[in-house]
Amino acid sequence: MSNTALLHPDARDRLYAECARAITEAGAERESLFLARLALLLFEQVGDEARCRAALADALRALPVPSLSATQLQPGD
Repeated sequence: MSNTALLHPDARDRLYAECARAITEAGAERESLFLARLALLLFEQVGDEARCRAALADALRALPVPSLSATQLQPGD
């Protein structure tokens, strides 16, 4: 996907961290709802359905498999 307004790497890092904090604040039970709402609000800002669809496809294609360090261990694990 081409984007004419790329974020500066520092801004991208700050926004990533803020997004992660917001997901944590939303909680596991509302995480999917939060992410879908966030995506919709950002799609509204983009205002181009084709670009939004391309972003969805790019995000899904580049989605990494969670690492063991990203999972929460339960007591006894």
